[in-house]
Amino acid sequence: MDQPAEDEQVFVYDATHGPGDEEVIDVLGAGAVDVLGLMPWSSNGTYLARVTRGDDHTPAIYKPERGERPLWDFPGGLWRREVAAWELSDLMGLGLVPPTVARTEGPLGPGSLQVFVPAHFAEHYFTLRDDPALIAPLRALCAFDIVANSTDRKAGHCLVDDDRRLWAIDNGLTFHAEFKVRTVIWDFAGDPLPDDVRAALAGLDRTAVDRLTTLLDDHELDALLERAQDLLDLGEFPHDPTGRHVPWPLV
Repeated sequence: MDQPAEDEQVFVYDATHGPGDEEVIDVLGAGAVDVLGLMPWSSNGTYLARVTRGDDHTPAIYKPERGERPLWDFPGGLWRREVAAWELSDLMGLGLVPPTVARTEGPLGPGSLQVFVPAHFAEHYFTLRDDPALIAPLRALCAFDIVANSTDRKAGHCLVDDDRRLWAIDNGLTFHAEFKVRTVIWDFAGDPLPDDVRAALAGLDRTAVDRLTTLLDDHELDALLERAQDLLDLGEFPHDPTGRHVPWPLV
């Protein structure tokens, strides 16, 4: 990557010390996209990019629809679900998904742009779950995945940055109208929902999720609200009675 000029502001996203969501979203949504290369170990076409607007730029993950592998149980356009995951995380006040926007134009066509978060990539859910400081955000992620119907929450999709903040990435297989949850996060089964999670769930109604109507269809939105209400009514984190609601590979 070319080195920035001295007067350029380089956005290396850090919610504590770096630019805020609105600032980064502004760059992601309107900046010029320069594809730098293909990300390794991705099942779909996933690219590292640099997004530039004026003197500001940020590294980002670009997922164009053109790079998606067809799936029998999900329609094309998984990138819309990446954006919807960020919208839901923001709507619930969880701050778990890095800022993500939809771009109808791009070097490889329509897709999502998600700000790249520098993280400790050797760590994952199974190395993080015993950290007392991460229990609360992991509980929140567990609830988020139930509501979002995450079908591919592998351990490696749970990241932490230098401030030990938890991030949830790779959210394309989400929001199906049929219950399809597959996740590694079952450790909290039977534990009561924390008050902040209950409040986040209680705030979800049709008016609130209207911001997702350009990304999901009516059946998917109805199912999202049903899952949120069911979890709220249950009052605790669910069990997996089958033992099969896990992704593969686990990491």
